[in-house]
Amino acid sequence: MTSPAAAPEPPRVAQELRPYLVVVAMAVVMWIVELIDLIPGTDLDRWGIQPRTLRGLLGVAASPFLHDGFGHLIGNTIPFLVLGCIIASSGTRRFVQVTVIVGLFAGLGTWLFGPSDTVHIGASGLVFGYLTYLVTRGFFERHIGQILVGLVVLFFYGSILWGLLPRPGVSFTGHVFGAVGGVVAAWVIHRRSAPEPEPAPAPSPY
Repeated sequence: MTSPAAAPEPPRVAQELRPYLVVVAMAVVMWIVELIDLIPGTDLDRWGIQPRTLRGLLGVAASPFLHDGFGHLIGNTIPFLVLGCIIASSGTRRFVQVTVIVGLFAGLGTWLFGPSDTVHIGASGLVFGYLTYLVTRGFFERHIGQILVGLVVLFFYGSILWGLLPRPGVSFTGHVFGAVGGVVAAWVIHRRSAPEPEPAPAPSPY
């Protein structure tokens, strides 16, 4: 009697590429949304974050996929792909964890503290969070390799931190809270608990 054939395992290459495909898929959605927004009469940007309004809460999830033209989109796409793929090299779950934490901090922080009667859009909050996550995670995990990666990332992309300064027409609130979210994500995911003290040896009866 022969045993039933085992189901074929997914190709290893496909498994390894999956985290990067998630990053690319998010970027593709950003571009599709911006193309749809070109249709006359379509104004998807109105679904961005509108501080302290009930409708504006929808923007916490929608705003990273909305951009003010292709210049804005291109400026966010490249660092999003680079930094996102570096995070994704640790797996799909890690990328999703970081994205959710950073997205919530950037979105809710903007909704709570952004100027009234404004609409905030763009993936820059995620970009700032990815940057600060990569720079700080090695310190929380005490991993020299990750610290070195963080320093390299800081060398190439540290200049975007100027976006934390207030400027007209720029949602620096989202930048600041996204950056804070990146540090929080690094702390939540990589912090090391203090080692438990070893139990004292039992006294010898002799």
